Amino acid sequence: MENRRKDQGNFIVRYVKSFGHACSGFLYSLRYEHNMIIMLIATILVISAGFYYNICAYEWLFILFAIGSVTSMEMINTALEATIDLITLETHPLAKIAKDTASTASLILCLVSLIGGFIIFIPKIF
Repeated sequence: MENRRKDQGNFIVRYVKSFGHACSGFLYSLRYEHNMIIMLIATILVISAGFYYNICAYEWLFILFAIGSVTSMEMINTALEATIDLITLETHPLAKIAKDTASTASLILCLVSLIGGFIIFIPKIF
């Protein structure tokens, strides 16, 4: 079996390279994906509100899971769109379906997280 490029080097070298690639992907998303800036601002606001309103451990678990899930889904959406663009830049019905449904998945997760945030914070605000 042929080795993949990522299999070269010792464990520490591979780990550092992998971490660097992940950071590069995150920085790319912050720079070129406007939704990531919105999510970063929302994350800062929600975490600040969590400290201000002294939310309980279970509420923190939901908030952290929601932040991680929404951010991860947006990254997956970006990766899928980039892969489709790599394959074809032509407008193709199947490419549109793939991009639109990936965006919808991200939107659904954002809306569910927003509702969960309302359930946690509205009683504390009022």
